[in-house]
Amino acid sequence: MTFREFFDVYRGYRIPRFKLIEHRNWWFTFSGILIVLSILGITLRGFNYSIDFEGGAQISYPLHTGETVQDVEATLANYGLTGEVQVVSGDSVAIRTESLTGLQDSAKLLNDLASQAGIANTDINVEDIGPTWGSEISKKALRGLIMVLVAITLYIAFRFEWTMAAGAMIALVHDVTITAGVYALTGRVVTPETVIAILTILGFSLYDTVVIYDKVKENTESAALLARMGYTKVVDLSLNQTVMRSVNTSLVVLLPILSLLLFGGETLKNFAFAMFVGVAIGAYSSIFIAAPVLVILKGRQMATRTPQRVPGRPGAPRPRPARVPAADGAEIAVASDAAARSATAKQGGGSRPRTGQKRRPPAKRKRR
Repeated sequence: MTFREFFDVYRGYRIPRFKLIEHRNWWFTFSGILIVLSILGITLRGFNYSIDFEGGAQISYPLHTGETVQDVEATLANYGLTGEVQVVSGDSVAIRTESLTGLQDSAKLLNDLASQAGIANTDINVEDIGPTWGSEISKKALRGLIMVLVAITLYIAFRFEWTMAAGAMIALVHDVTITAGVYALTGRVVTPETVIAILTILGFSLYDTVVIYDKVKENTESAALLARMGYTKVVDLSLNQTVMRSVNTSLVVLLPILSLLLFGGETLKNFAFAMFVGVAIGAYSSIFIAAPVLVILKGRQMATRTPQRVPGRPGAPRPRPARVPAADGAEIAVASDAAARSATAKQGGGSRPRTGQKRRPPAKRKRR
């Protein structure tokens, strides 16, 4: 493909001829590798949940002295606490430990940490969340995810057909699994913003899939096109007609997300990371997973239909009796075509002369 042809395809002046459905085994293999790695990451490493899900205390404050991580951990140990301590750039401390709700000497602990860092008590920021609240947040997030998936399935099945709904669901599960696997493998903190990003990803992936399925539905409604090309090639044509629209839409969404990922704050970076991974995977699955899965399901559906029996074969349906007009204008049923011809011959006026029978010449008029 020359640069001019690529430019015409990118601008929508020309429909490409990518063999996307023909090479579906390549896409399935690539997705299978990503899903296996994601499942291994989730199983072996697990998720790094924030205190919003697990409960606990998040303590952060500036550091004006040369205290080390070991010094802060020793101060926590004096009160029977253990946790994760980080000294960021040598001028700030981030502590993640158990909840301070049941600790009687919590005020004294904060005083010791402030004295150790050379700051006032008011400079310490404490975010304390109990384990009950974290468990409730997790249940609500899972419940919301299930409700969204069920609603999406019902909508697509009502708008299109069940094979398209099944293909869209497989693509959505594909997107969520890989996004979760990336979080597990990279060790990034899973926050409520991450859950919001994943729900947003589902909506974007669904939008892209519905655009492709709508084009497939439009093309398959043409009986002439379907008879000439077949279902698989019609789906491939529909993909080529919408692929650049999907790519351009994804790029428009990914560019501002990339700016948030590079220049946003820590909270925005967690949200932008999930969005970036999910939008990229969602655009990929809409083209390379949802449409090929639809072709496979549709092919199996057509193969399981009962074939029409041919007359004359064992078990073939009996031919319908022919109906010929009777003398009084009514119709009578005849068992076969031969019987129909015989019945027609018996009706007056429509019968042919028998072979060998001579016609009588017309009578001559007498001249007066």
